[in-house]
Amino acid sequence: MNQERRTELEAMALKVREHIVRMSTDGGCFIGASLSCADLFVYLYSEWLNINPDNLTDLNRDYLLLSKGHDVPALYGTMVELGWMPAERLKNHLKSNDHIYWHPNRNIPGIEFHSGSLGHLPSVGLGIAMDIKLRGGTNKVVVVTGDGELNEGTCWEAALVAQAYKLDNLIFLVDRNQFQANIRTEELIPLEPLDEKFKSFGFEVKRVNGHDFEALEAAFSSIPLAPGKPTAIIADTMRGKGLPSIQERADRWFCNFSGEEVEQLLKELHGEAGASLTSETLTVR
Repeated sequence: MNQERRTELEAMALKVREHIVRMSTDGGCFIGASLSCADLFVYLYSEWLNINPDNLTDLNRDYLLLSKGHDVPALYGTMVELGWMPAERLKNHLKSNDHIYWHPNRNIPGIEFHSGSLGHLPSVGLGIAMDIKLRGGTNKVVVVTGDGELNEGTCWEAALVAQAYKLDNLIFLVDRNQFQANIRTEELIPLEPLDEKFKSFGFEVKRVNGHDFEALEAAFSSIPLAPGKPTAIIADTMRGKGLPSIQERADRWFCNFSGEEVEQLLKELHGEAGASLTSETLTVR
């Protein structure tokens, strides 16, 4: 990846984060985890996945399933930046006149499956990957999971079946931001060594910096990492990435900011001097 393209992707990711911040008012959103995975969506949709507005119903398209559905602001923001939907539509967030809500809804073109109850979409992705194999297809299925979501047993049941049927077209992409709701994962139910756990389930594993586009390109350009094996990409990320005032804060997983606070956060996102938000009066859920 040359420097010019990396700069373009970084600029797009910044725009996506702007959309996420703007959606964190009038009802709020899961801003911390949405900010952590913005770079993942920007890379996948811009560089790797065969998905575009013209092939959304084509059986030969690639699939992305957002299993950690509360991060949908990052997906919406990416769709806007790719021209899949107008930016003005995001103002309908949580309103009754649209389907833009806290979790993905298939009534929005480009959303493959409803999600929100964690742990279910690895199995959905497994089924799609099996169907592709049975049809002799070569398209790929990416399931984006949270790290805390991996406490759900259904994730590991799907992993067992994926290796049994040699689904090397299936990729589990883990947004490893180290937090589960309002506690660190390693303080609740430790996940590490996560790469070794996936390997023991028959996956080929790559661990990368989830905010580094060159690292993401190196990992995804090698998929399948091993013929006949499903892939797990563990993307180490930072919850609240881009906003120092909420980065890696357990109490900033869901936020409902005032309009004034949103404007201050946008300035902080762009690194404006003295723009960090330090008030403890934010609405937090």
